[in-house]
Amino acid sequence: MTDLLTRRLALFASPENRALLGRGLRGVERETLRVTPEGQLATTPHPAVLGSALTNEQITTDYSESLLEFITPAKHDIADALKRLDEIHRFVHANLNGELLWNESMPCVLPPEEDIPIAWYGTSHIGTLKHVYRRGLALRYGKTMQCIAGIHYNFSLSEDVWTLLRELDDREQNVEPSFSARDYQSESYIALIRNFRRYSWLLMYLFGASPALATNFLRGRPHQLETLSDDTLYLPYATSLRMSDLGYQSNAQANITPHYNNLHSYIRSLSQAVSQPYPAYEEIGTKRNGEWIQINTNILQIENEYYSAIRPKRVIYSGERPVQALAARGVQYVEVRCMDIDPFEPLGVSLKASRFLDVFLHFIAFEESCMTSDASGAESRCNFARVVKEGRRPGLQLEQKGKQVGLQDWGLELLERMQPIADLLDAQAGGAEHAQALQEQREKLRDAELTPSARVLREVRAAGNSFTAFALNQSKAQAAQFLARPLSAEQTAEFVATANASIEDQQSIERTQVGDFDTFVAAYRASTLGNISV
Repeated sequence: MTDLLTRRLALFASPENRALLGRGLRGVERETLRVTPEGQLATTPHPAVLGSALTNEQITTDYSESLLEFITPAKHDIADALKRLDEIHRFVHANLNGELLWNESMPCVLPPEEDIPIAWYGTSHIGTLKHVYRRGLALRYGKTMQCIAGIHYNFSLSEDVWTLLRELDDREQNVEPSFSARDYQSESYIALIRNFRRYSWLLMYLFGASPALATNFLRGRPHQLETLSDDTLYLPYATSLRMSDLGYQSNAQANITPHYNNLHSYIRSLSQAVSQPYPAYEEIGTKRNGEWIQINTNILQIENEYYSAIRPKRVIYSGERPVQALAARGVQYVEVRCMDIDPFEPLGVSLKASRFLDVFLHFIAFEESCMTSDASGAESRCNFARVVKEGRRPGLQLEQKGKQVGLQDWGLELLERMQPIADLLDAQAGGAEHAQALQEQREKLRDAELTPSARVLREVRAAGNSFTAFALNQSKAQAAQFLARPLSAEQTAEFVATANASIEDQQSIERTQVGDFDTFVAAYRASTLGNISV
């Protein structure tokens, strides 16, 4: 444990300061495909009973019309957020009209590309813009990629915690005198992100759960996967093929290298990408036969098109782009985007995994975070790529400051450094859940067969070497569990009222909008977008 981490943890020795740790916020965004009882992609429209995908804040769609997204409110305790996620699942399962939720990150056997529906958000200008953005994604990456699902974990510390840390840094003269409180918080979150990029390979080893996939996912593309059966490809030591180079990749995005040494350089990198034309996209154009097919021909249509394992975030106001909100008011929270769906957990993520994520994120927030260089950035990317494809390989070596180190040794060392964090969070919350979550991860490092990816491969083999058979069996069993626990009449009425209100909100937007869509797109490019994010 570094001296800085020791001194920072000492700040929370008093009960008064320790209580501040309970005032941060957590939230979960969970993606899941709708499929038929036979395990085929459901190409039906978004169920009307779930409300408007445009305006329902808890139940929406992501890229494909078939890809549901459930969003919890931000809570101080992740257990409360997961409780709400459970209620959302129970409401949705009761209203799927025989369809199922696919509880895997990698999709079911998919129909031809042209039959995969792009998410639709109605006829309003903002709804059409969201649809056109996804048309652009289909052109750039293929519709198959729009069927991949994951867990996004939103995390923030109380602003009072940042104030406490700032006071320590001021005493030790470790902070720029010109930094405002907002600047200090923003740069501290960027420092957290630097550490995340150094250590996120550990999350892939511990929680990666996509070592296999349906053969037709690759659509005949060249690959280095091995054949498990006619319908299943895999890598024997992989942890997360979802986060490998088989996922969202393009030559255009390969040229984006955001720097995380300060917020300004990050904003500048993304701002350039959303304004710089890309020749291959210019050849396609923005319209085909008079219909919009992408928002623009730049490297990125919008900032969120850049696929990263973690993002600095800020709730946006009306008329703002994400980078404008960051520039104006700084970083408010981070969104961790690399977590696979855990197919053995009905919610796709467990409370124990979430408790460990809290330990991990507090650790990288409090730990010293040196600036990155091109060499260290390349090292981090290499470690991450190696673990997602061969993380369970016995004796796997990673790079640590130019030297070889065993994954197991480095992982156990990191967990040892996290132990005081787990103890501190348990002292604040009461109980021992964080320490228990940490201990479970130690056991995975000592025995790779305990990891979700190893368990998935065992179960796939038991299901006749078929990824799709395994995933369908899991999805059916978990659907039955949710249906066996129906919501109360009052809870159901709440969801129905929210869904109906969202439909009315969409209709109001469509009814009151003015102007034509071309003008709206021009306004969007000038950053005068309405109050719903794309």
